[in-house]
Amino acid sequence: MEPLFLPKILTTFKEGYTRQQLLRDVMAGTIVGVVALPLAIAFAIASGVSPEKGLLTAVVAGFLISLMGGSRVQIGGPTGAFVVIVAGIIATYGLDGLIISTIMAGVIMIVFGLFRLGAVIRFIPYPLTVGFTSGIALLIFVSQIKDFFGLQTGELPADFAAKMNVLMVSFHTVQWSTLLLGLVSFGLTMFWGKISSRVPGSLIALLLGAVLVALGVLNVDTIGSKFGEIPSAISMPSLPNLSWDLIIRHIGPAFTIALLGSIESLLSAVVSDGMIGGRHRSNTELIAQGVANIGSGLFGGIPATGAIARTATNVKNGGRTPVAGLVHAVVLLIIMLFAGKWAGLIPLSVLAGILMVVAYNMSEWRSFVSIMRGSRYDVLVLLTSFVLTVVVDLTIAIQVGMVLAALLFMKRMADVGEVRTLVNYPDDEVDDAAMVRLELPASCVVYEVSGPLFFGVANKFKELMHNIPDRSTIVIIRMRHVPMIDATGIHNLKALLQRFIYLKKQVILTGVNPEVAEALKQHGIWQLIGGENVLPLFEEAVSKVKGLAARD
Repeated sequence: MEPLFLPKILTTFKEGYTRQQLLRDVMAGTIVGVVALPLAIAFAIASGVSPEKGLLTAVVAGFLISLMGGSRVQIGGPTGAFVVIVAGIIATYGLDGLIISTIMAGVIMIVFGLFRLGAVIRFIPYPLTVGFTSGIALLIFVSQIKDFFGLQTGELPADFAAKMNVLMVSFHTVQWSTLLLGLVSFGLTMFWGKISSRVPGSLIALLLGAVLVALGVLNVDTIGSKFGEIPSAISMPSLPNLSWDLIIRHIGPAFTIALLGSIESLLSAVVSDGMIGGRHRSNTELIAQGVANIGSGLFGGIPATGAIARTATNVKNGGRTPVAGLVHAVVLLIIMLFAGKWAGLIPLSVLAGILMVVAYNMSEWRSFVSIMRGSRYDVLVLLTSFVLTVVVDLTIAIQVGMVLAALLFMKRMADVGEVRTLVNYPDDEVDDAAMVRLELPASCVVYEVSGPLFFGVANKFKELMHNIPDRSTIVIIRMRHVPMIDATGIHNLKALLQRFIYLKKQVILTGVNPEVAEALKQHGIWQLIGGENVLPLFEEAVSKVKGLAARD
């Protein structure tokens, strides 16, 4: 069994850590730190907080995730998936509410890990994750239109339809120099990788924009003009004032952060496993992510999780141990402390271009189109989560999507479940030819139950109860294809058996698997029909029935 909490960094050092690997990790961590710089700033601004909040999150949470995490190569920090959530929480609860929600989310993630829910979270339906991820991508893209075009709109409304209306009526205010810089930023971020994979295009765009502003070539809105100078120091951690009322008030956004952070971090860990041929420890990763979010909140940062793109960059540049992630956090800290003042020169349109590429990459439009061609149930979950994310709220989208997916799953299981007549003499229309050849006596009726016996198939038992022939005195029920049974299934099966016994019919069960058998024993089924009438093989039941018929 996977250890509850065993950081990969301990395994790394126990297995032996060479000087060559240290050099590779330092190089990979330095590159990832440089890559993370513009993204951390951009995600913070897009979320509605000041730039240093993103850098603080990348430093504190990134360091803790690598130090305590269950993946060798996971890089943690702020991600695009949280932009919409953070913006919504700030709009409703303010910055203090965001900090409280982030710390509470960290506690929830630790609980997830302690209860070994790492494997369970992976079972969240894929159409649901694609739906809300695509919705988030669309919202991020739309939120950057103002800065990308330099539109004079004032404060944009939170509602999607109202925001789109304001943007459309404001297009006559476009600033062409801002738009040109945004297009250059978008192009460099999107296509620079074809020229060089070592230096990210987003960093080239960021440096180019800052230089043009510093030389006075362009007069555009910058980080400095909107937020002022980025602090070159880290404040001491502090715990916000908490009360029971505040905890209850923030449980919704905290749970959303925790669920989304868990999904994103474990998905990133799975992807990185495939790249390095490793195997992450999911529960350890969840606990580390929880500690990292608590740490980020205490330092005034925003939610953090595993970042797939930065993790892939780490792997491609030779990072193979958590040391690379630690180096990435240290590099960002050094940049923040000694070069933060220069970040004020970065144009907002450059960050908008970078974030538009991020939105495009996280949109998963190919997966979206593929799911749209599939099952109508998957399409319903996909579109519901997508539309609710865009039009209403991500929290509502996840909640409704999970409930809808669960209901549709139960519908599918109920459709798979079947109670089928194999032998029902003399009704030849429903006879199974193979069963007929067994030459069972006419007083014997044979049914086969398939699929999980849960509350969704209760009506099928009722049909069987009313369709039993009056002349039959022996009923064989084959259960070889029943993988599980819940309380409702047991209740309905027991009611059926009691009905048969009342009608003086002998019941024989065959092929009951050990888990189902244990559940039936605990609820008195054995005592009801007699343990001698529960047989492992159908052939044994046939022999028993023929023996009974011969005695009669």
